Amino acid sequence: MHPDLAKLVVLQSHDIEAKRLRGQIDALPRQLAALEAKARATEGQRAAVLDLIAKEEALRRRQESEIADQKQKLARTQKKIDLSTTSVQVTALEHEAAFARAQINRLEDAELESMERGEALDAQRARADQAVADAARQLEQERARINELLARDRAELAVLDGKREALRTEIAQSPTGEDSLSTYDRISRSKGAAVAQALNQKCSACQMMLRPQHWNDLRDNTPGSPSSQTLMTCENCGHLLYYDPARDAPQPKPATTESIPTQALSS
Repeated sequence: MHPDLAKLVVLQSHDIEAKRLRGQIDALPRQLAALEAKARATEGQRAAVLDLIAKEEALRRRQESEIADQKQKLARTQKKIDLSTTSVQVTALEHEAAFARAQINRLEDAELESMERGEALDAQRARADQAVADAARQLEQERARINELLARDRAELAVLDGKREALRTEIAQSPTGEDSLSTYDRISRSKGAAVAQALNQKCSACQMMLRPQHWNDLRDNTPGSPSSQTLMTCENCGHLLYYDPARDAPQPKPATTESIPTQALSS
């Protein structure tokens, strides 16, 4: 294996973890903002219910006032009827009294309907109060959790960035380090990850088979071999390739005379 490659593999693991942490650091405030918006929406729904309750209460006050006015009018009309001396006057006043009674009945029925609506709205208010309390409690819990996660992720990222910079400095100090880092950065920018493992004669990035000679060169770790002198890449996708014999499937052993049955030898 090329002397820089093992370090590039470690550098890539650091880069991937740093990217994950940065993504989480960016996502957590958005999660909190979504919860805050949900809490505001819940408060808005409760405010709408309270507004409806206030309107119903105002409507009932007007209805009560109008009922009182109609009852006073009815009482005055009744007094006039009692003092009337002609049938014409009595008839006209009785029409007025009947109209006042009809108005009173209509207003009382409307008041009853408003009271029923008010009872339903009171139940809605109770549910809205509970929803607001639940949303506020959840928001407070999530705010504490997210702030804790942010602090932890930022601390981990600071440590990881220190490791990454130290490792890049170490790689750069090797004779081929600058070129290796340049190649690594170029591939990372274009593909997201620069290094891929070659496993079972396949590139793990693109899953394409490697040519037998390319595969054999990659597996050859003897001094002076191609894999020890150059950064080998996948001929299909361009990722830097490394080979780990500990993770590769056992290679089939060539047949020997000891493994051939005696009967087959005699024949």
